[in-house]
Amino acid sequence: VLGLPADDDLDLVVEGDALELAALLHRAGIASHRPVLYPRFRTAMLTVSGTRVELASARAETYDPATRKPEVRPATLREDALRRDFTINTLLKRIHGGEMLDPTGLALQDLQAGLIRTPLNPEETFRDDPLRMLRAARFAARFGFTIEPRTFEAMKVLAYRLNLFVGDRPVVSAERIRDELERMIVHPGASRGLRILMEADLLAQFLPELSAMKGVEQNAWHIHDVWDHTLAALDALPSDAPLILRLGVLLHDVGKPVTRTEDEKGIHFFGHAAVGAEMTSEILYRLRFSTDVIRAVSDLVRLHMRVGEYKPNWTDGAVRRLIRDTQPYLEMLIALARADIAAMSPDAPVVDLDELRKRMDHVNAQMDAARIRSPLSGAEIMRILDIRSGPEVGLAKQFLLNEVLDGRLDPGDAESATKALTAWWNAREAEQAPANAL
Repeated sequence: VLGLPADDDLDLVVEGDALELAALLHRAGIASHRPVLYPRFRTAMLTVSGTRVELASARAETYDPATRKPEVRPATLREDALRRDFTINTLLKRIHGGEMLDPTGLALQDLQAGLIRTPLNPEETFRDDPLRMLRAARFAARFGFTIEPRTFEAMKVLAYRLNLFVGDRPVVSAERIRDELERMIVHPGASRGLRILMEADLLAQFLPELSAMKGVEQNAWHIHDVWDHTLAALDALPSDAPLILRLGVLLHDVGKPVTRTEDEKGIHFFGHAAVGAEMTSEILYRLRFSTDVIRAVSDLVRLHMRVGEYKPNWTDGAVRRLIRDTQPYLEMLIALARADIAAMSPDAPVVDLDELRKRMDHVNAQMDAARIRSPLSGAEIMRILDIRSGPEVGLAKQFLLNEVLDGRLDPGDAESATKALTAWWNAREAEQAPANAL
């Protein structure tokens, strides 16, 4: 109807037994594997010619208010349509003949009007499954639709159900909330969806750290508070920005509300990157993101100021340290910095990222800064200095690495490295010797 590309899966609903139909398709050799059956929900999943197909029996559902697990019974197509989340998702098309069906009588007109509303009373629909409130915001953001006023008011009234526990179990799992958040922020309209979540008090239920950004004023180089700055930075990302980068931008200033101070010199956020990295790790763990995603996004938040610290008077060694310190996230950090700058005041003194890129290309042409290592291993250092394993070995390796980064030592010159290491160690020992030593 909207002329948009179809999803890569297919949903079929039948007034009958979907499990029986799935078995028939498998016996006939149409499905490429045995169907995966979900008897409780009268649904089945299979693959036909590489396309995932979900078969569902038309059903009605009655929910226990303390959970979102429904009791299911057979129903008509109209009853099946009424249990769905929004009218725009109730259109049907017969696979024989192509006839379009609009069981609620509202789907086509709401699609054409760009309106999101529930087939039933919105409070009933959202009580049945509170996650639908997040889906409303996601659809509004993705398609530029408007949420019907009664539906939006119901979202505000029932927002608390996203943070509701029955015993020690949440009504809506963290995994399902995470999946909705992911689907929202990967689209260019993500900021609109997040604004809806903020206005409906939904964001505070599962991401109170983001809600805390609203109204937090920044220094003169910012035209927005922390919340609006974050959304503007998110909007500035390229459309193909990966999820990890989008999460990094969303959370890059999450530490500002708790680190904000103000004095005669202005507003400060001392240590907000480090604090934000810790908060990011806690947030993503709470939402059940994978360990790899948690580590990568936390590192982006921790390092997001490094690129912006660059100055044209930096030595080549300092540029090499930047390259080393930001691996393997350098490209994403540059993209994050561009988005961050785009969300600041036009008069803000910001880093020239194009000039920085030229400097990095220049120093990398001399030696690959990301691959630089100490010319001597830990074992070699211990043998040369006659010391045991401990912090001193790490300090020695860092000294040699700095010598290479600053261009005073060739990374493959073990002989010169040994001389430099011995001289450094002797000077260090002399400095640490007691003043009255003979």
